[in-house]
Amino acid sequence: MSKWARVFKNDNLYRAEIVKAVLEDNDIPAVVVNKKDTAYHLGFYEVHVGADDVLMAIKIITDDITFE
Repeated sequence: MSKWARVFKNDNLYRAEIVKAVLEDNDIPAVVVNKKDTAYHLGFYEVHVGADDVLMAIKIITDDITFE
């Protein structure tokens, strides 16, 4: 797996970690990338998956995960 693609972006770390955990429960390797600036607290946390798993990951995120 050489290419990674972003499938989720949010400013809350716990939401990114939830998405990562759900994807890994569905056998999709995922990583959380911290793109937040530490000095000004601007930016986002992103969840990346391998290029081959992008479509399945997006489907799982939209169908199975709600933050309500």
